Amino acid sequence: MNHKALSIRPFIGSKDFEISRSFYRDLGFEEVIIVHNMSLFRSGNQGFYLQDAYVKDWLDNTMIFLEVEDVETFYADLKDLNLTEKYEGVRLTPIRVEQWGRECFLHDPAGNLWHFGQFSNP
Repeated sequence: MNHKALSIRPFIGSKDFEISRSFYRDLGFEEVIIVHNMSLFRSGNQGFYLQDAYVKDWLDNTMIFLEVEDVETFYADLKDLNLTEKYEGVRLTPIRVEQWGRECFLHDPAGNLWHFGQFSNP
C-alpha cells in the first residue's frame, strides 16, 4: 500500500500549556495557533500538535524522535539555550552512542521525552 503521506503530526500534551508553548518557541519551533487550547509547532515540513491536556501516565510515556543532521552541533545548541535553568522539570541528557547512531535526550516541562538523533552511515 502506498500511503502517499505528506507529513505525520503526533499530538502531545502539556502540564501547563502556556509554559510548554514558551518552551517550544524557545526550542526554535514556529507556533501556529489552531484554537485556544491547541497549537501546531513546526520546523520545516515537520510538526506536532501541542494540547492543553495533562494525563500524567500519557506524558510520562510519550517519546518523540527527531532526526537531526548533526547531533553534536544540535546538542551544543540545546545547551546554549539554557532550557534546564529556564524551565522547571526540563532535563537534558548528553549524547549517547548506539549501534544505529547517536542521540541526546530532552524532557520538556510536562515530561514528554524528545530523542534528537543522527543515524550512522550504512
